[in-house]
Amino acid sequence: MAKAPTEIRSLARGHTEAAINCLAGIMNKTTAPEAARISAANSLLDRGWGKAAQPIENGEDGAFELIHKIERTIVHAPNSNS
Repeated sequence: MAKAPTEIRSLARGHTEAAINCLAGIMNKTTAPEAARISAANSLLDRGWGKAAQPIENGEDGAFELIHKIERTIVHAPNSNS
């Protein structure tokens, strides 16, 4: 019988310390490929501190401009009943 998602989550969490130790080991292994060391370091930072916030662009066709275009379309939409 398949395990419920909560059981799977619990089993995975049981390996937290070993997983962190593995990531730290890869990060600290000077003979490991640089990409693997960076990936392990980023994984540890993400888990310990959360992912870094992504800035919102406000350039041409940036997020703010897109939001304003959508807002103008909704607010100033032609009334189909007239």
